[in-house]
Amino acid sequence: MSSEDKHKVAWVTGAGKGIGRSLAIQLAKEGLNVAATARTEKDLISLESETKDMEGQVYAYPADVTDSKKIKLLIGNIETNLGVIEIAILNAGTYIRFGVDKFSAESFKEQIEINTIGTVNCLTPVMHEMKSRRHGHIAVVSSLSAYRGLPYASAYGASKAALTNMCESLKPELDKFNVMLSLVHPGFVRTPLTDQNDFEMPFLVDSEFASKRILEGIRRNKFEIVFPSAFAIIMKVLRSMPYSLYFAITRRMLEK
Repeated sequence: MSSEDKHKVAWVTGAGKGIGRSLAIQLAKEGLNVAATARTEKDLISLESETKDMEGQVYAYPADVTDSKKIKLLIGNIETNLGVIEIAILNAGTYIRFGVDKFSAESFKEQIEINTIGTVNCLTPVMHEMKSRRHGHIAVVSSLSAYRGLPYASAYGASKAALTNMCESLKPELDKFNVMLSLVHPGFVRTPLTDQNDFEMPFLVDSEFASKRILEGIRRNKFEIVFPSAFAIIMKVLRSMPYSLYFAITRRMLEK
């Protein structure tokens, strides 16, 4: 971020591990005070310890993003204790891979509740605060899987596609209130979650690379922040294909 951003307050969800943790560390290095939210408090405590000697500081604010009432109270506590939230990076999410055999309302609902509704729970209060102040920047982390449906990602892709559509809808309105909105479309990022995957992940990047690209995009007030470039190009080509050709390709992705 710029020198003008030092000592501003940033809020990062999903900050215990992976991209969110890297974002919190990078923001603290750049002098911002970071309210870090995750479900697992011990991850946040270790994050506080890791960043204690940096120019900025990380403060643990554990919460479950699926609890809308607690999230609203949490934002009030952050702004009372640290100051107004200038940057909110809504990154909390999960991924559960399953195919037709394990498809159910329950398995679908879990990812929608965390990835979509959890993000909306965080977005709603912080967006209205920024709108009333006519200032602030929100980044919503979606996924390149939102571009088009992929095998074994029916719930995950749908949960992220909802975020993409939501942000595209909100962007023109928020511009009127001088609230910046960024939509993040990452490809595969090495995190404790993706380390569990047993399939090939093309163009895999680490969480530090991802966090730097996200913050660079925020700094430039970009709407879409997408990486890695090669994977993004492939997904954009797939998005433009007619279904007959697209399904011919995705059938090859099925497990034998």
